[in-house]
Formats: sequence, structure tokens, C-alpha cells
Amino acid sequence: MEKGLITNIQKCSIHDGPGIRTTIFFKGCSMKCSWCHNPETQSYVPEIMYNREKCNLCGSCIKACSKGALTLRDHSIHIDSHLCTLCGKCIDYCINNTKEIIGTTYTVSELMKEIEKDKIFYDESGGGVTLSGGEVMTQIDFVTDLVKICKSKGISVAIDTCGHVNYESFEKIINYVDLFLYDIKIMDPTLHEKYTSVNNELILSNLEKLSRTKTNINIRIPLIKDINTDSNNIDKTIDLLKKLHLKKVNLLPYHNKGNHKYERLHMDYEKNLESPSEEDLHYIKGIFEKNDFNVKIGG
Repeated sequence: MEKGLITNIQKCSIHDGPGIRTTIFFKGCSMKCSWCHNPETQSYVPEIMYNREKCNLCGSCIKACSKGALTLRDHSIHIDSHLCTLCGKCIDYCINNTKEIIGTTYTVSELMKEIEKDKIFYDESGGGVTLSGGEVMTQIDFVTDLVKICKSKGISVAIDTCGHVNYESFEKIINYVDLFLYDIKIMDPTLHEKYTSVNNELILSNLEKLSRTKTNINIRIPLIKDINTDSNNIDKTIDLLKKLHLKKVNLLPYHNKGNHKYERLHMDYEKNLESPSEEDLHYIKGIFEKNDFNVKIGG
């Protein structure tokens, strides 16, 4: 039986697709974007997230860990991922709830129970379920089973993807997916690799193939000041989307609301990223509109 690794199930979402939705975040991604606001979804294994601000450094978690994975350093609890077995004892013994395990395994039937709880909202609002991440397509066997059942029960499915997977994965689910939310980050392959850890050849190739189907595709473009907001990148993006006859675009201005997650996971993050100004954001929106795109700021 296939199982999926999930970080969060967000109910009553009004983003990531039409209507009222349940958005399910899958754990694991083939990319490492500098601006990622869900770093807890990057790794393919469960992790412990630690909130230093709530911790009084009592040391109860250190005493509870039989593997010696926890130590006190620099006024903080450090977790050695090589020693930690995710047994959860440090969580059980923490009186301030400073730790949580990120990544829960679900079977398809377990996840469907959560999805179906809100079916009345999907039906009344034209909503459904959105599978996001991380990169949901890297758990394609589980996802294929899930979307087939959703389709059989009349639940609309949207897939939020960066597109960095083999195209065979798309072929497995095309007939069961109502909407693809497809990310285009940077057109220049060298810059794309610099800021995401991979080049964009596979991503653009997959988008071209996907656009030949009758599948509904919304393009999502994260906008980060001085990285992909220049006229050259915008013009090349527009040229590509015109060629592929894709007209729906969501502009997603960068935000740093997820930066605290990096600290809680002991991960490094890019601290100098900025959102484009409101003036620049609307200027870019205007360029797309002048080229006959249906443009929305936000998800």
C-alpha cells in the first residue's frame, strides 16, 4: 500500500485554486529555492522543529533522549539529526511544547477521510483539494491513487508544482486533475540554478508538453526584487507563455513570513531577499495585461 508523507492539511483555504479548498502539503522537494517559505517541506524525511523562543532551557528533553541527540549550546537546544530517531520522547517531556515532528505518514484512505470532511464546502463554492508541497509530484504513485479516488467521488483536484520531475509523472495523473498551478521562476538557466539548485530545462520542457493537452494551467510567478523582476526576465516569460498559449498568470510577491521556520529547523536562509515595491508589482502586472494575459496578484 502506497503511503504519503504530509506536513500540513490546511482546511478552508481560499487560495491555490478556485472556491473553498483543502490544501495538502507534501514533504520533499527536488529544488531548494532561496525564497522558499515552506522549508519544512524540502526534506524527504520527518524532522523535529524546535521553537527557541518558547524554551526555558530546563534540559528535560536532553535527559529524556536515550540516544544523546540533544545538547545545550549557545543558549539553545541543538538536535543531531544523525543520532535522532524521532522517537518523540523529547516532545513528551517538554512542558513548554517547544518541539514538534514535521512529517506525518498517511495512507490514501486516511487522507481521503480528511478531504471528504469538507466536501459540502467544495460543492457549494466550486472548490476542491489542492495538492502542494514541497513537490507533490515526487510522490507520484501515492498521488496517482489519491487523485483517482477524488475523481471518482466528484472532488476537483488542483496540483501545485514546480515541474521538476519526469514527464511520465504528469502523464499518470493528467486525466484526473482539473487544474495545474505551474511555477515559472527564472528564465535564465544559469540564474535559475543559482537560486533554486537546478536549471530550468526540464521544467520548461514539461510545461511545453503539458500545454499541448486540454488541461487547465495557471502560471504562478514568485517575484523577488533584483532576481527575476527585471524587464529581460519578464519579457522572456511573456514570450514563452504566448508561444504556449497560456493566458492565466498569478504574480506572487516574495514575503519572509516563513523565515522563522529556518531557525527552528537549524537551516540557513537568504536574509537579503526583498519583495518588489507596490509600484513595480503593478507595473509588471500592467505589462502582462498589455499582452492580453489574465493576471492576478496573489494566489
